[in-house]
Amino acid sequence: MGTVLGVVTLDETVVGVTLPTMVRELGLTTAASHWVINAYLLVFTCLAAAGGRLGDIVGLRLLFVIGLAVFALASLACGFADSGEWLIAMRAVQGIGAAVIFPGSLAMMTHAFPEEQRGLAMGIYGSIGTLLLSLGPLAGGFFSEFLTWRWIFWINPPIIVVVALLVLAAWHDPPREQPSVKFDISGLIALIVGLSLAVFAVMEGPDWGWSNPTIWLILAAGIAALIAFMLIERRLSQPLIDVRLFRNGAFTTYNLAIFSAQFSKIAVFVFVAIYLQNALSFRPLTAGFIILVATIPTVLTAYPTGLVLDRIGSRTLIVGASAAGAIAMILLGVATLWNSYLFLLPALVVWGTCISLWSVPSLRDVMNAVPPDKRGEAGGISMTAQLLGGTVGMAFSGALFATTSMYWPIYGLTAIMFVGLFFLSWKCIEGKTLAS
Repeated sequence: MGTVLGVVTLDETVVGVTLPTMVRELGLTTAASHWVINAYLLVFTCLAAAGGRLGDIVGLRLLFVIGLAVFALASLACGFADSGEWLIAMRAVQGIGAAVIFPGSLAMMTHAFPEEQRGLAMGIYGSIGTLLLSLGPLAGGFFSEFLTWRWIFWINPPIIVVVALLVLAAWHDPPREQPSVKFDISGLIALIVGLSLAVFAVMEGPDWGWSNPTIWLILAAGIAALIAFMLIERRLSQPLIDVRLFRNGAFTTYNLAIFSAQFSKIAVFVFVAIYLQNALSFRPLTAGFIILVATIPTVLTAYPTGLVLDRIGSRTLIVGASAAGAIAMILLGVATLWNSYLFLLPALVVWGTCISLWSVPSLRDVMNAVPPDKRGEAGGISMTAQLLGGTVGMAFSGALFATTSMYWPIYGLTAIMFVGLFFLSWKCIEGKTLAS
């Protein structure tokens, strides 16, 4: 399960380093190249909550294997793409498979281990996923430079086949004693329409022109659909996302921290990779090695962060990480403006260290911020916040880059977001008592 999680999350980061090569070979425009990443993230985000619900309705085993098949076939098709349009379409289909695999793997891990062993199991599961995620830029650089970028997709099917055979041989769905789950179709439609229109407007604004009234009409329609989504969810007993939980300030803050961390991953894994190749003329593999400077601290600090968390609580870690993260983003902006290694490498190290300081406390204490009977829903919301951070991060970062042709505005926006998180964390998260 950890391996399949790694494959799904790897596809979020591996494309960044290979993007310049794809642009040259397929003749992609700037806007289209950004859709190669966000088509996957957008569909993944919109359907992840629905994928979890469907697992409760039709059974985990069947749905999980279907999701694996969709993801594998779409990956194969991505590797054979001969046009940007086909690649973007197949990336969207990959997102459908990922939206089933991700929540399904979490649910299966929970059922497979007794409560006293779940912590260790989830730790191993998350560690494997994080390791593969961190190796994404390096793998993308290797395949682009020595083989072909197409191998970043072709490596998925063999792994998926092995996982599918293991699931079919060893997994049996547990008996479902809970009452039937109602599927929130109206909420799902409103979420898909709203998020798709809003993201489309933001990403295509630079290409169509911000003075084009059609862009603003599409954006307004997307916002209206998202407002309708929130209204729909408030009146349902089994909503896709229980928006009423956001009345709790600590719960909102933890999800914003998860969102912000994922937003910043796009700024680093995608746009630092593009900057290194297009502005500094580094080869793909070299760019992957440089970005590895940011991923190593993330892996190394996860376990120590968990130990420190028990002693000092979430507030100190998240507040400190938000301040340091803002400084790291400012340094990245200066580095890209001045083409300075003096600022680039330290900024990547600081940012990579902050990732664990945001995610470990937030993923743990987001459950403590809600009543016990709401913790399942809280987990689904935190997963959606993570995916949404990547989708929105790609949309806004891509729009800023396409509008200005500069990298520093991306890091300036991310720094502002971390400053906001700093003040919100200071106000809404209590001291050590919440973490104890």
